[in-house]
Amino acid sequence: MVSAATPGNADGNAAALAAARLIGIDWGSTGLRAFLVGADGLALVERATAQGAATLSGAAAYAAVLDQAAGDWMRARPDLPVLACGMVGSQYGWVDVPYAACPADAQALASGMRRTPDGAALIIPGLLKEGGGLPPDLMRGEETQIVGALQRRAELREQACIVLPGTHSKWAQVRGGRVERFATHMTGELYAVLRQHSVLGRLMPEAKDAGSFDEEAYCEGVEMARDAGHLGMSHQIFSARSLGVTGRMPTSALADYLSGLLIGHELRAGLDWRAEAKLDHAPLALVGSPALCARYQLALQRYSGVPALVLDNTAPAGLLSLAQAAGVVKENAA
Repeated sequence: MVSAATPGNADGNAAALAAARLIGIDWGSTGLRAFLVGADGLALVERATAQGAATLSGAAAYAAVLDQAAGDWMRARPDLPVLACGMVGSQYGWVDVPYAACPADAQALASGMRRTPDGAALIIPGLLKEGGGLPPDLMRGEETQIVGALQRRAELREQACIVLPGTHSKWAQVRGGRVERFATHMTGELYAVLRQHSVLGRLMPEAKDAGSFDEEAYCEGVEMARDAGHLGMSHQIFSARSLGVTGRMPTSALADYLSGLLIGHELRAGLDWRAEAKLDHAPLALVGSPALCARYQLALQRYSGVPALVLDNTAPAGLLSLAQAAGVVKENAA
């Protein structure tokens, strides 16, 4: 069970503090989430702040934000280990933690952890994929979500393709509990850049109601990508302008059409990559925010009928699993 909490209000979380086995931190570029993690890998309490790694500079700034987010927990339960994942471990973060090389499992990630200069927290490494004549690929934070997905759903451990939609979507191939390789698609960032800084965005309303969704336009974009043939994405995305200019699509629908087109091209590449690895009959899991995963699930249904398991907020389970692999939390803690 997850509940929101305000830093400094430790009294309201007495039961959660007593039951917690770990203080987990998911610290990305644009925000931070802090968790009291129970023995089952679920978040007993969750807090969020917009003080991401991209907004901070220097060890003192990171230490101050951690104290604001979880200092009351740390003082009330000094016995609890603090484990952090994400861009906090990048070259611009609190500690530059070297990437672990693929293939990698929870033990490999645990072996690569580094402690912050003040000793307050352990930071998890990201993953690096090299070889095969391809440029290197990187992830930070998603490796912890993948470990959490494997902890929560045992059927994914033997063979699976795990997709983490987001600004930089990740497609990961898992065998025997190890991430063998992965591929990054800049779908979310590309959508933002095209909408905000290109000619395509001029016809789109400046603000879109977060609760509105033009499913028909979105699916039209997905199907356009699916049926692209030899026409590349850079050709097709111009249709997000031409359809509006000619009046063949309402301007209010263009943003969702563009979203479907970009996600459709990601699925086209990702599903081919999955089949190439002979994982097309292995489970496919979507891990991330329910709203974004719902878009991908809809696209998968329209694209190929591929069923997908959807998992939300696997970071706490991943943080606990990695703490256990590092030996800072006992696996039989109760």
